[in-house]
Amino acid sequence: MISDAIVLLVLSQIPGLGPARINTLHKYIGGSSIFDTTMEELAHIPGIGIKLAKSIVGFFHNSHAFDQAQQSAQRQLSLLDRYEANLVTLEDPSYPPFLKEIYDPPPYLFVRGDIEAAHSPCISIVGTRKATQYGKKVVEHLCSGLVAEGFTIVSGFAYGIDTTAHKATLEHRGKTIAVLAGGVDNPHTDPSGKIWPHIIEQGAIVSEEWLESTITPSKFPKRNRLIAGLSKGTLIVESDKKGGSLITASYALDQNRDVFAVPGSIFSKTSAGTNALIENGQAKLVTTAEDIIAELCPGFHGNPDRKVVEAKELLITPEEKEVFDQLDDKPVHIDVLAETMAMDPSTLLVLLFELELKQLAEQQPGQMFRKSI
Repeated sequence: MISDAIVLLVLSQIPGLGPARINTLHKYIGGSSIFDTTMEELAHIPGIGIKLAKSIVGFFHNSHAFDQAQQSAQRQLSLLDRYEANLVTLEDPSYPPFLKEIYDPPPYLFVRGDIEAAHSPCISIVGTRKATQYGKKVVEHLCSGLVAEGFTIVSGFAYGIDTTAHKATLEHRGKTIAVLAGGVDNPHTDPSGKIWPHIIEQGAIVSEEWLESTITPSKFPKRNRLIAGLSKGTLIVESDKKGGSLITASYALDQNRDVFAVPGSIFSKTSAGTNALIENGQAKLVTTAEDIIAELCPGFHGNPDRKVVEAKELLITPEEKEVFDQLDDKPVHIDVLAETMAMDPSTLLVLLFELELKQLAEQQPGQMFRKSI
């Protein structure tokens, strides 16, 4: 019995078959039975036609090509363990729901990490590789607000704005998804592994490209369509008029998704593209996370717990704030906190007690402490 994964991987090696046609074939003729389908049966499937049907059947009947394709597909599955990756097919319940809605969703995705991050509301943040300090500061500011309200941040893990978005999300303990133009085994913009292992811990790295495949220029537009497809909306922060992030914006518009842009200086080349999107009515001008959330989630009034914390934080001392910022939802021992903060345990205990009184921290058995929300 040939698995669905093998069938899809074999089909993706047939010239002329892209994601949309593979999905159509799988819909009309599921499973390995497709390998025994006649040319006449294939020709009647929408989007296939006689010429392509003849090519497909010829591929199946070419024993050398067919065997080679199956071996290549099997090798991809054998590589999954090496890279601690998974292959998620379109029929899998964990497949990203918004991506499934586009015209040509990938029949499968290679995933490292937890693809469930894509089941939270997602917003893509992309922009120039030559990010300015202004652009980076904007991304950090907006990510902070979006993460606080439960959004997963999606980007392309390129240098500049993309990497800033991933890092800012990680720093705020949010979920983030990096979409690669190559295999998930090769996050090539982070060869030393300073960022991508943390992305896997707090989200996922995904790609439709095969493991150990070569990165080519043609794969970047394909990657951009996934960035847009995963998300309810796409935010552009700094882009030249011919920037790659404008391709992502174009895909988002084609997919009937919202596009947002942050305005920039009229004297800055890196803001020419974003300003043009706003001027042409292709993107909504935003300056805060609330601008985006209000558009994507009408009637949204913010996270009440967050507002309570913000109000309470106004009443705490700088020393208490420093301790509060070190706490997480997971309990941590007071000795670990003391060592991390280079603080005397008795002094730390007093500050923790004050935070407990203000309902910002709670003590667990064994002198373990966590945030109270």
